[in-house]
Amino acid sequence: MEILDCTLRDGGHALKEPFSTDAAATIIEGLLHSGVKVIEFGKPSGIGSPKKGVTDEAYLQAALPYAGQGELGMFCSPKFFGEKELEIACQYRLGFLRVGTNAPSVEPSESVITKARKAGIKIRFSLMQAHLIPPRALAENARKVAGYGAQSITIMDSTGTMMPSQVKEYVEALVKAVDVPVGFHGHNNLGFSVANALAALDSGASSIDGAIGGLARSAGNAPTEMLCAVLEKLGRPTGIDWYRLLDFIDQKFSAMIPDLKGIPPIDIIFGYAGFHSRNLATAQTVARSEGVNLYRLIVEVSRYGEPNPDEALFKKAAHALKQ
Repeated sequence: MEILDCTLRDGGHALKEPFSTDAAATIIEGLLHSGVKVIEFGKPSGIGSPKKGVTDEAYLQAALPYAGQGELGMFCSPKFFGEKELEIACQYRLGFLRVGTNAPSVEPSESVITKARKAGIKIRFSLMQAHLIPPRALAENARKVAGYGAQSITIMDSTGTMMPSQVKEYVEALVKAVDVPVGFHGHNNLGFSVANALAALDSGASSIDGAIGGLARSAGNAPTEMLCAVLEKLGRPTGIDWYRLLDFIDQKFSAMIPDLKGIPPIDIIFGYAGFHSRNLATAQTVARSEGVNLYRLIVEVSRYGEPNPDEALFKKAAHALKQ
């Protein structure tokens, strides 16, 4: 199972100004340092798209120092992709192209996939607005793009309209139809982004998309940090150090996006640990005095099952962390 983070691509749709190259490098570094190894970055509408601002080359240059540390790729719409885009993708050792078309019409992607595969570039594919056609038709189009050479296929619930039961139908249909990994990208318009991600995994998907704070178009994506928390709570570890990811959000990311929506890291920790917010002040005091991570302390003290842990119990938990 992998979590593909698209903060630096889909998140751009939610911003008035594009991510700067410095911000992109900081976020890539923060994600990689936290164990997130598959990262989509660049212009919101993909490489070659005409949106003004930071160029594709500038983003690729910012990401280049991290190329060997993870799988760093860009979105690609066939209508914007030409020889120039193929050349710079190769020049900057792009980890993947995620080619995307609206689900009813995948044929325009064939030439892009063929050329990129010949150049040695990994191809992920996105079936956007997947809800527009029924599962059987989506599976047939998935067979087509797998035949073109796509090495993984993502079902995109681009408008956040699907329910978990629908996600199950779509994912199961694709898993039966193709021999490549199937992924799911959900939006949160009806509040089901995380539930839909879980439904996708339970139905055979091996990759799910997220974004820090859910940052994306409209109501946003499933928050990467919440996906990690929920999967950890279910005993399905992601390989991501999500405490480190939460620290990155608190210490750096939140300052970049001051009006970030979503649930703050501290509240995610409360839910993960079953910790009542009325005990936060004591936790903060002990975390500072004992020099331990606040979030880890909250989780540790919650293992004792005490509804109102006192300072002594917090210190006991802090000492356990140090050991």
